[in-house]
Amino acid sequence: MSNLSTKGIPTELGTEKISRLLVQYAIPAIIAQTAASLYHMIDSIFIGQGVGALAISGLATTFPFMNLSAAFGAMIGVGGATQLSVKLGQRDYDSACTILGNLVTLNIIVGVLFGGISLLFLDNILYFFGASEATLPYARDFMEVVLYGNVITHLYLGINAALRASGHPKESMYATIITVICNIILAPLFIYVFEWGIRGAALATMMSQSITLMWQLRLLSNPNELLHLHKGIYALRARFVKGILAIGLSPFLINAAACIVVIIINKGLRMYGDNGDMAIASYGIANRVIFIFIMVVLGVTQGMQPIVGYNFGARNYERVKETLKQTMWWAVIVTFTGFALCEGIPELISRAFTTDTTLIANASKGMRISSMFIILAGVQMVATNFFQSVGKVNKAIFLSLTRQVLFLIPLLIILPRYMGEDGVWYSIPIADFISGILAIILLKQQFNHWNNPAFAANKVQN
Repeated sequence: MSNLSTKGIPTELGTEKISRLLVQYAIPAIIAQTAASLYHMIDSIFIGQGVGALAISGLATTFPFMNLSAAFGAMIGVGGATQLSVKLGQRDYDSACTILGNLVTLNIIVGVLFGGISLLFLDNILYFFGASEATLPYARDFMEVVLYGNVITHLYLGINAALRASGHPKESMYATIITVICNIILAPLFIYVFEWGIRGAALATMMSQSITLMWQLRLLSNPNELLHLHKGIYALRARFVKGILAIGLSPFLINAAACIVVIIINKGLRMYGDNGDMAIASYGIANRVIFIFIMVVLGVTQGMQPIVGYNFGARNYERVKETLKQTMWWAVIVTFTGFALCEGIPELISRAFTTDTTLIANASKGMRISSMFIILAGVQMVATNFFQSVGKVNKAIFLSLTRQVLFLIPLLIILPRYMGEDGVWYSIPIADFISGILAIILLKQQFNHWNNPAFAANKVQN
């Protein structure tokens, strides 16, 4: 594969062996996503050990904010990256360049608007997300810094998606690793040495992303690269913006629904838990741990996306199907590992975050329950991203809504009335089970369609 200083286009996506391509594209994405999830977990560990258990609870109440911001970022980043892959598969390089420029412009607009509006109503929003009088100061200190730098986060994530889609998965991986290394250096310095507390953790995050963003912009500004940033590509084009938003609607809904889910979970734990702040902190720990394995699966699907998008654009459906099958096996292996660790040694994992024995016990129990059907959650993620990559927007949106909106939210409202705090926890694996089975059914239908002799003869989309 060509490096970023050449004009090579990743045409091997249509010819190279699928298993080799998945290693080439997915391994960097997996490393990047694992690093990103570790980067969030390390923040939680530094905050829990250096600031205290209430700080973890305060951090947990910021999760809905993070999910909502990620929803807008994913809508642009994933939508733009998918369009880039398809245009490269069609060899429409002028359109690909314009999509890249529009991706940058949209990220700036959304990043500024989201950060500015959120800062105006920050305290009220945090109370609504589950903060208490005791945890609000921690949540506010963290989110103020993050929201002031929100446009940086959006650009950093959006450009990383563009790097992956344009055939540079290693550079995308390096960007994330640079961010993690910088954060690991800066976070303890700001928290322990300068004694800036949770605000120092947020500042370390934003400075790390800023350093990486400058490196990314330098890479994509190379005029020797066919796909690069240059004048004339930043003006928004209606047809490209419409395509970005349409494809990005599915990941937007996933993250927006996740925001709503975390709000309901926080409120349920506060209402039904013996100690609301500690119950929310327990969820914060369990969620961070399980998030690692979910992010690894996301890395696998990110490696899948350019391969599927390119071959779908080239109408090479056999390669599309084979890529999905191999990606699914990867996801099952990753999520089974998560299941084994969360069921087997949750107490040991929880001790990394805190020395509070009550919090360790509660977080361990929550971890065991939440991870019961994590394997099916991985299957559902792969299926959703697959349908998104081949332009089956309606199916992708439907799957993105099933787990969280159609199943999880009603369960979170109903079960705690009968089971108390346990009802909040058990809602998560039940929703994973139902939505995973539904995803398998939809994939089987799609494969049956592609295996139909009439489809093979005509090569037309469903």
